[in-house]
Amino acid sequence: MKARALTLAVAVLLCAGAGVTAAQTARAKKPAGSIDLAKYPAPVRATIEAETKNATLKGVSKETEKGKVQYEVETLVNGKSRDLLLDPAGKVIEVEEEIALDAAPAPVQEAIRKQGTATKVESVRRGDTTTYEAVVQRKNGKKSEVAVNAQGKPVKG
Repeated sequence: MKARALTLAVAVLLCAGAGVTAAQTARAKKPAGSIDLAKYPAPVRATIEAETKNATLKGVSKETEKGKVQYEVETLVNGKSRDLLLDPAGKVIEVEEEIALDAAPAPVQEAIRKQGTATKVESVRRGDTTTYEAVVQRKNGKKSEVAVNAQGKPVKG
């Protein structure tokens, strides 16, 4: 009886492993850049194609924010996230880019370090203004978000 139960357990594990392998193979066969850009307006497609030449396109979504249609484009550049926000005319409204804390201006680094240990830092460029957002681990172990301007002063994030 034990031998039969053991045989059955091994068979179940082998089948489960085969299912995982089949799923991984199916994902691996999915062509890179398989996001269908045809459903987006031509100016948006053109900007996406231009902005992702040296990046991996991870996703595109259409959003309505304050009654205005926008397109969020998620990319990966050199292993770091870089997200774009586009208007329907293809104009880049905002760029969020993951950076190392040391790449931020000194006042930003100081302001973030005062809050705790930065686990992720992003520069956010909107028009001519750049702000910095960080996820910090506080001394009490809790994580929170911090947003500052280039002078290290808090801003609403």
